[in-house]
Amino acid sequence: MRDALRRSGIRPAEIDGVLATTPLSEAGDPFWTNLLVETLGLSPAWLQAIDLGGASAIAGVARAAAAIHAGACETVLCLFADAPSTRYLGRQGGHRAEIADPAGWGGPVTGFGLLASVYADRYGWPEAALARLAVQLRENATRNPNACAELARPLTEEAYRRSRPIADPLRLLDCVMRCDGANAVIVTSTAAARRRGLARVAHPVAYRELTNPDPRGESDDLLASGFAVVGPRALADAGLAASDIRMLQAYDDFTIAVLLQLEEIGFCARGEAGAFVLANDLSPAGRLPVNTGGGQLSAGQCGLAGGGIGLVEAVRQILGEAGPRQVAAPRNAMVTGLGVVPYAGNWGTSAVLILEGDSP
Repeated sequence: MRDALRRSGIRPAEIDGVLATTPLSEAGDPFWTNLLVETLGLSPAWLQAIDLGGASAIAGVARAAAAIHAGACETVLCLFADAPSTRYLGRQGGHRAEIADPAGWGGPVTGFGLLASVYADRYGWPEAALARLAVQLRENATRNPNACAELARPLTEEAYRRSRPIADPLRLLDCVMRCDGANAVIVTSTAAARRRGLARVAHPVAYRELTNPDPRGESDDLLASGFAVVGPRALADAGLAASDIRMLQAYDDFTIAVLLQLEEIGFCARGEAGAFVLANDLSPAGRLPVNTGGGQLSAGQCGLAGGGIGLVEAVRQILGEAGPRQVAAPRNAMVTGLGVVPYAGNWGTSAVLILEGDSP
């Protein structure tokens, strides 16, 4: 919070709205946001907790913007913090524990292992592309001073291939490592930004989300997700095509999640994400930079605050503050988020935010 306020020049007393994710380390606390603002010394007129998992950060920006538009507040601190490696109190429901747990249901890694095995059966397992992606994200993290020190080290494709299986066909280096951490953004109106004399801002120009895209269980396609709906809609709202996106900050708790999003949003056709990754430079100097700060896979996943990693990186890039990983001409960025992996299903919430840079 202090860093966000210092960078913006906004005083704590000017924060009249607060939105926060519900953290795994405080799961079950029904008064989390109330106690949070007391600890931070804030007195908001609008207070909101959000529980969309990895979609919470970008969904929070949209809700903060709506609150500002409605006149409920003017300046919102969106704060995403969690400490799951210190204390983990989360318990994901939604399945019959007495049936699924003895059979080996292990939460997200099991769910993504199932998605990955379906993808491999249908299209073949894109190991070379996943190795390339893992190595590139790790290289990006070595240029990010905020990345987890245990991860911000060079990685080779050989080391990726040697990593042990976790949930076949997923390997250890296809999966995130949990860590403690926090990130934050401040949302205000363009008019308020002008009054404050802020020279550089990131404008949220389009946002779409969809939860439970198959409510009656009519689809037999386990790889289908809400991104096939919200991706094209967000692009249309912004007046853009997928080819117009300057960078993609994709939610990446597992490498296969990035490939599925590339296909569902429309960067490439279904089954072609592996070829797309191999054929394109995804580095900060490339045509479509992906997760330029290392993403969660190489910066660390700070629990349910992990969705803010891509959001903050996109804002840094648009403001020209990304240092050695800076993307040239950062005119826009797409940020994605996904929330919960249901038992034997694709993710519950799919969300897409598009940001553009401009001088207020």
